[in-house]
Amino acid sequence: MIETGVPKLDEFLAGGIPKGKSLIYYIQPGVEGEVFGMQTVYNSLKSGGTCVFVASSTIPEIIKTQFKEFGWDIGPYQKKLFFVDAYNPLIGVPSNEKYVVQNPDRIDEFNKTILNILKELPPSTIVFGSLSTVMDLCGEKETIDAVRNWNKMAMLYDHIMVYNFTAWPYSQETLDTIRKDLFNAVISIGGIAERVIFGQYFGISKSDWTNETKKSMLFRVLRPGGIRLFIPKILVTGPFDAGKSTFVHALSSRAISVDRLGTTIALDHGHIDYKGFSADIFGTPGQERFDPIIKLLSGESMGVFLIVDSTNPTDFVRAKHMLEITKSYGLPYVVIANKQDLSGALTPAEIRKQFNLPDDVPIVPAVAKDKIGIFEAFEVLLDKITGGI
Repeated sequence: MIETGVPKLDEFLAGGIPKGKSLIYYIQPGVEGEVFGMQTVYNSLKSGGTCVFVASSTIPEIIKTQFKEFGWDIGPYQKKLFFVDAYNPLIGVPSNEKYVVQNPDRIDEFNKTILNILKELPPSTIVFGSLSTVMDLCGEKETIDAVRNWNKMAMLYDHIMVYNFTAWPYSQETLDTIRKDLFNAVISIGGIAERVIFGQYFGISKSDWTNETKKSMLFRVLRPGGIRLFIPKILVTGPFDAGKSTFVHALSSRAISVDRLGTTIALDHGHIDYKGFSADIFGTPGQERFDPIIKLLSGESMGVFLIVDSTNPTDFVRAKHMLEITKSYGLPYVVIANKQDLSGALTPAEIRKQFNLPDDVPIVPAVAKDKIGIFEAFEVLLDKITGGI
């Protein structure tokens, strides 16, 4: 089994892709999905595996440059990474690669090259940069027949087959075959759009080695960095002087605050990249006159941190009211019991009792100014957010 290296996807796949299996990244046109295959290659190489990348839509040298753009150094793995050049011959340029498809518009030429690789190399991860291009050159039925044969041979020789496929308007029969019959697993990659695509997601449509899941994850593509799970907005709220700004700045790789005389009078904004996740964080002022901001941001957020001063239970009534505003939108939330380093700080159990919160609501002890408990709380909220997607 090899891991794809895509955050959360390997968890959905019960650890990765088993030997002998095939997987297709089924990409909606207009979505930046080809990076999924590249990230799978790089992660396999890092794990000591042998990889083959089939270049059919551009020259191998450009693909090597793209690896660099994502911050993935393939230099140390040159003896483990092979390119199949199915593009240079198409434009009449000589190739320096070991494996070359001399006539990329003929499926029998493709078939001969791929079968040789399957028989010659040890168990490897073989990634097609663009199965759609092969189909455009060689025909829909011809390509499907060849893929079916490649997948069977890969199963015999313990290879893993991975395909990037952009779902252009091919025949419905072709699309149905790809989605339902041709591969062991199908990962759907699409966009959330009205007039333009403003969000991208992936999710498992099919997998015959794990329980089928309907969970989906938002993602963005970073250069460098590759695929990062994307949480568009997390709200940080709580009473005045509970430590919201300190929390946002402690959690963020970059943050700004709008304040006057040390008090937030507009918003705190931060951004975090952590363990494959990318998230934007917004902190609200604590005064009641700013409650409309809480209502506005809650309607667009995916989760909430409620920050309370563990030494000041007189503010808990205000904190409860702020929590009720956000809970009315059904958002997952975590309570941060801040200032645990000060004398008189209530324990999370005592705070739970005063708030009358059920046991399934996390209360995380923290010292925001010292970054204690901050990232633990972030992981707890991520679990609640992603568990509900």
